[in-house]
Amino acid sequence: MLDAAQVKETLLSQMKTLVVGKEDVIELLLVALLCGGHILLEGAPGLAKTTIARAFAQCLGIKFGRVQFTMDLLPSDITGTSIFRRQSEDFVFMPGPLFSNILLADEINRAPAKTQSALLEAMQERQVTVDGKSLALQAPFLVLATQNPLEEHGVYALPDGELDRFLFRVILDYPSQSEEITMLKQDRLEPPTLEQILDKDEIAALSTEAQNVQVHEEIYRYIAKLSQFSRSLPQILRGVSPRGSIGLLRAARVKALLDNRNFVLPDDVRWALPYVFNHRLHFDVDFDDVERQKRAVTQILENVRFS
Repeated sequence: MLDAAQVKETLLSQMKTLVVGKEDVIELLLVALLCGGHILLEGAPGLAKTTIARAFAQCLGIKFGRVQFTMDLLPSDITGTSIFRRQSEDFVFMPGPLFSNILLADEINRAPAKTQSALLEAMQERQVTVDGKSLALQAPFLVLATQNPLEEHGVYALPDGELDRFLFRVILDYPSQSEEITMLKQDRLEPPTLEQILDKDEIAALSTEAQNVQVHEEIYRYIAKLSQFSRSLPQILRGVSPRGSIGLLRAARVKALLDNRNFVLPDDVRWALPYVFNHRLHFDVDFDDVERQKRAVTQILENVRFS
């Protein structure tokens, strides 16, 4: 049986040779992958989002794909399309970047509604529809989407239904001074080669093991109380959905497994909650207020006690 805690430590050690800091983001990536979730990343350009995603895929020996979302991006640009070949006189399907294990959807909030719908089907159903046929995506499948702040030109707020499909929303900050110095010292034209530490079968085995992590009745009650309280706050129009509650439970299970336990603690729930809840709290305005969301998350954690 794989040692999940050792897998996490080995992954962090491997990624450290290429990515300075961001240990929390790397752990969140691993958690999302093992519980079948997706991640929405927000942050300024140049914060190593592409580097993290590509290095993560390399360490796991899985296929990496990247799409630059633009206002003229068509669904077929990400799903693929059928091309007529004269030699055989038939149509051959050419898969698009969605047929990857990790897809970096860069600047996702620049794409039109039809393309968003195609991505939404892939995220939720693990399939794409091309020419009326449904094609299954290969496991594991994780979308790592980046989003620009809404005050930038040419971007649009993601629909609530699409936001709810993301397990985590992570806000990337600038590196500290010491981290930036380390980055400058490590800068090189040829990046180091990362060793593969897992394969697809081992990823599937860890995912199954996480599903078998024990959950006490009080933990179920605690998660339900947290979600219910988010819906009762007067400043919030819509609180956390049942899908968010399920995502919180799954993330807590994987967190317990990676910390070498076969049972969930309240601390596992509290660790995952800010990332699961923040994008699911909708206020009486038509744009995201990160600081307001942080205060609401803090209020939920402080007012709902585990008992």
